[in-house]
Amino acid sequence: MPKTKAQKAATVAELTKEFKSAKSVAFANYQGLTVAQADLLRKNARASGVRYLVAKKSLMNRAAKDAGYEINAKSFPGMLGAAFAADDDVAPAKILGDISKTTTMKLVGGIFEGAVVTADKVSALSMLPGKKELLGMLVGTLNGVPAAFVRALNAMREKLEPVATPAV
Repeated sequence: MPKTKAQKAATVAELTKEFKSAKSVAFANYQGLTVAQADLLRKNARASGVRYLVAKKSLMNRAAKDAGYEINAKSFPGMLGAAFAADDDVAPAKILGDISKTTTMKLVGGIFEGAVVTADKVSALSMLPGKKELLGMLVGTLNGVPAAFVRALNAMREKLEPVATPAV
C-alpha cells in the first residue's frame, strides 16, 4: 500500500533531522540482502552508534536538499539505504563496508566532512580503523615509551648489581 502524504512528510522530516545532525553519511545499495543480514546490519549499526534508514530515493533527495546537501540519489544504483553517525565520522562507512564484504550490499556514495563523496572514497573510509581501535592504538603507543624506559632502567640495575653466586 502506498504511503500517504503525511507519512512521506514524516519520513522526510526524520531524514532531514538525521542529515543535519550527522557528521557523515554512507549510502549503500542493499538489494539482495536477506532479512537475517539486514537484522545483523542494524544490530551492528546500533552497537556503533550508527542509525541505518531506508527510504525512497525521491524522499532521500528532498531530505538532503532540506539539510543543505546537493545529492542525486536517483543516480545511485539499486535500492538505497543510508547510515548516519553523529559521533564517529568513519563509523557509517565502516559498518556498511564490513557487511558488504560478506553480502550483496554495495557502497554507492556518501557525505563526509560536509561534501558529497564517491563510492571509492566511502570504500577507502570503510577500510580505516574505527574510533575505538584508533584510541587503543594511541594508548598502546603512549604506554610503550614508559615501558621501554622501565626496561632500560631494569637492565642498568641488573648490570650494576653484583651477581650472587649460589653456595655449593
